[in-house]
Amino acid sequence: MFYGTAVWDPWLIVGQIVCLQCSFYLSLGVFMILFLGLRVPRLSLVYFFDYATLTTSTLTGWCVIASFLCASLAGAVCMIFLVERARKCLDFSATLYIIHLFFCILYGGWPSSMAWWVVNGTGLAVMALLAEYLCIKREQREIPMDRFHSTLICTRNWLRGFEVIAGCDLDEEGKEDKQDTNVEAEGSGRKKRTRLN
Repeated sequence: MFYGTAVWDPWLIVGQIVCLQCSFYLSLGVFMILFLGLRVPRLSLVYFFDYATLTTSTLTGWCVIASFLCASLAGAVCMIFLVERARKCLDFSATLYIIHLFFCILYGGWPSSMAWWVVNGTGLAVMALLAEYLCIKREQREIPMDRFHSTLICTRNWLRGFEVIAGCDLDEEGKEDKQDTNVEAEGSGRKKRTRLN
């Protein structure tokens, strides 16, 4: 996505929410298979939406808790590609967990287990914070510019008569002239573009 002026596009937002929700449940299913595949005879939606399965009293409950926490980590990684902006990560994470709460209420009633609230609150915090961190790291990456494009930019500046930036070896004989113009530009207290004579 290109970053520019923010345009209100509700269909894009709905699409991002649906994709994020689906990727969350897909990764949750994968982690449930990994952690619970050998422990339970048959996986069902009970492990996804029933608050009673999130318990600390059994090993199966701990496996479900680990699945939810790993799914929140995977959701943070998915958010890098779906949301792409650090300032939107908390909103999308909260929306995901509110929709999950709604599905849980529809499936098994209001979650009365304290473990359910702690696990989902922790998952929300982990997803939001990790996604913000990863998106900030991605936004701060240097834009790659290959040698061909940098040579074109240096040539354009050289043809226009402006100083060639460091790293461009287009004018070997004018190095002393460039150094003199740099000293003049720095002497005024600020850097500016100067024409080569």
